[in-house]
Amino acid sequence: MDSTTTTTTADRVPFASPASASGAPYATEPQPYDGLLLAGFGGPEGQDDVIPFLRNVTRGRGIPDERLEEVAHHYRHFGGVSPINAQNRALKAALEAELARRGIDLPVYWGNRNWAPYLEDAVTEAAAQGSTRLLAFATSAYSSFSSCRQYREDFARVLTGTGLAETVTIDKIRQFFDHPGFVDAFVPGVLDALTQLREAGQTRVLFTTHSIPVDDARRSGPRELDLGDGGAYEAQHRAVAEAVMRRVAERDASLADVAWELVYQSRSGPASQPWLEPDICDRIGELPGEGVAAVAIVPVGFVSDHMEVMWDLDNEALEAAEAAGMRAIRTPTPGVDPVFVAGIVDLVEERIAAVPAADRPRATDLGPWFDVCRPACCENVRAGFKPAAAGVAP
Repeated sequence: MDSTTTTTTADRVPFASPASASGAPYATEPQPYDGLLLAGFGGPEGQDDVIPFLRNVTRGRGIPDERLEEVAHHYRHFGGVSPINAQNRALKAALEAELARRGIDLPVYWGNRNWAPYLEDAVTEAAAQGSTRLLAFATSAYSSFSSCRQYREDFARVLTGTGLAETVTIDKIRQFFDHPGFVDAFVPGVLDALTQLREAGQTRVLFTTHSIPVDDARRSGPRELDLGDGGAYEAQHRAVAEAVMRRVAERDASLADVAWELVYQSRSGPASQPWLEPDICDRIGELPGEGVAAVAIVPVGFVSDHMEVMWDLDNEALEAAEAAGMRAIRTPTPGVDPVFVAGIVDLVEERIAAVPAADRPRATDLGPWFDVCRPACCENVRAGFKPAAAGVAP
């Protein structure tokens, strides 16, 4: 992908390594990083953690605990424990093993946005161990405020708040939505589900992701890219779904005509605010009237089995399918699939070596995405632009 943004000497990428400070879309000089920062969302690890965690997630919005408790019951159903921290521990271990297998001496530091271990702890630990040139991998594959820019703002906030802004730099690997390691991780699960549902009748593949406000979707990605009302967020998800189905058909030609669509889940905003639609459960309820007898539910928006997967899909969506009289299978997320883990490390090596954009692997025409986020990318409609690392200001 090309960007029409013109960089000048006045452009600056705050908190960046020398190889990325110019503001060019892609790094053109090799960069010797000395630490990999695994940045996660975080989650509670016990019943007493649930409300404090949800306060962190919604900080600044003035949401009373009574309303937070409406969401808390999802976590309380699982003993107050989100799966996300255990999954990030497993991912950290898998990344360390793959880096060691390739002979790459790069320690992995893990920090979260909303719960311990916090990003502040990870960055402080890295600096104390002499790792001051960090390359970040955030556990979200797509462009939007909450899935990309907010992590970049977290990096800036942490560096400023810890007093490490003058000694530690943080770059971020490119959005990996269309890297083959991510896309290919979904394919076996879709193949297996469609094979199991072959005798059920007409089957629809529902690729699902977290809904976001329409205004946020429109602002996702660089402003100079005309990607429609859903912005980069919707366009990237559609492109990945197409790539997955193309790979499925290449492995089993009899599945080439299976229909698919993109749906959304986990809406949390007020009814007066437009969010991306259709909702997965609403859509499931409509499909029998279109002759559909079975659905394969593919959580393409998620790297691992977040609470939104375990509750919103494994409970609510599967219950909606049962109520509609349809068979349904939810396919796996990438998790620590060796293909996915290897893909992350491929992206780390790509950035270290500053591989030319034309030589980078990609599974869609939208990639490879930018190393350095473009100016005014993924604006927060409610709060405007705050300082952010790994992108041209603002």
